[in-house]
Parts: sequence; structure tokens; C-alpha cells
Amino acid sequence: MKEVEAVIIRVQKGETEQYRWIVAAFQQPVYRYCCRVLGNREDAEDAVQDILVKAYQSLRRYKPTVSFSAWLYRIAWNHCLNLLRRRQLQTRIMRFFRPEAVSAGPEQLMDKRLYSPALSAALAQLSLEERNILVLRVFEELTFQEMGEILNSSPNALHKRMERIKRKVRENMEAEEGISWDEKKSAMSTKI
Repeated sequence: MKEVEAVIIRVQKGETEQYRWIVAAFQQPVYRYCCRVLGNREDAEDAVQDILVKAYQSLRRYKPTVSFSAWLYRIAWNHCLNLLRRRQLQTRIMRFFRPEAVSAGPEQLMDKRLYSPALSAALAQLSLEERNILVLRVFEELTFQEMGEILNSSPNALHKRMERIKRKVRENMEAEEGISWDEKKSAMSTKI
């Protein structure tokens, strides 16, 4: 990570062409993060561009008190949160003008194929903050320390929240499927 900090210092001193290195290093991880938070590839592609531009415009204010990746993920989270809020507002407005059912788009159809209905239902019941914690921990595989830097929270508090999120997802899936996970384990163990 010292290499990242060295490049940032060079960009802050006016070597703006060095920002290409930062884009190359962080574009894919930020894209994956945005895909998972937004649930839409096209929105994620647009979001990544906006996030990297915002990061470039704010780079002079970056201080290495937290890692650059944590700083960048914080920008990404705030940007995605704003997009999700706008999307919810647009959905409400569209329902007001067009109350009939809207057909599922390709992203929704793909999600239905990739995830079980019970899992999808359980994840949909998570708040945006809970979903963010889940994405950072499970999909981005960040440590609780790294997540703490991004979310301005203690690692212990995040660990406890993650345990509650896992329990919430498990309970919601059990309610959706009508069986408990313990029953699944015993049923699976008899098959093995």
C-alpha cells in the first residue's frame, strides 16, 4: 500500500497523469462493489466513473489517516446510497402515475436465476446499511478493521452487527422456506 500512497502524493503535487495508475488499480474492485450494492451492471459502470472523478477532485483533501482504499470505498458507498435513494424516489413517483405491474427487466430475471427466492427475499429485507456491511464483508472480503475505516465504526461493533445480519438473513430464509436450518443440517447429514 506504500506504492498507492506514493502515487497519491505525486498526483497531489501536480503529476495528474499518475492518476491513471490509481484508476487501473481500483476500477475493478470498486466496480464489483457497486455491482453488488446497486444490483445493476449499467448503473455500476456509470457509478464507478462518477466515483473515480469525485475521488480525483477530492484527492487534495485526502490525508493518509485512513487507507486510500477505505477512503475510496467511503466515497463509493455515499455515491451508491444517493443513487439508491433516488431510485426509490423514482419508483414511488412512477407507481403514482402508473400503478399497473411493471415487467421484470433482464437484471431482475438474472437475479432470480442466480439466487434462490428465499435468499433474495431475506436479502431484500436488509436495510441499505446492513446490505453494505454484508457486501463489504462477504463479497469484498474486507476485515472488520478495514470496514471500520470505511464506515467510521469500531471493528467490534461491526462484528456484532455482522452476526445480527447473518441471524436476520437466516431467520428470514427459514420463514420463507418454512423449515429451519437445523432441520436442513440433520437432513443433509443423513444423506451423506
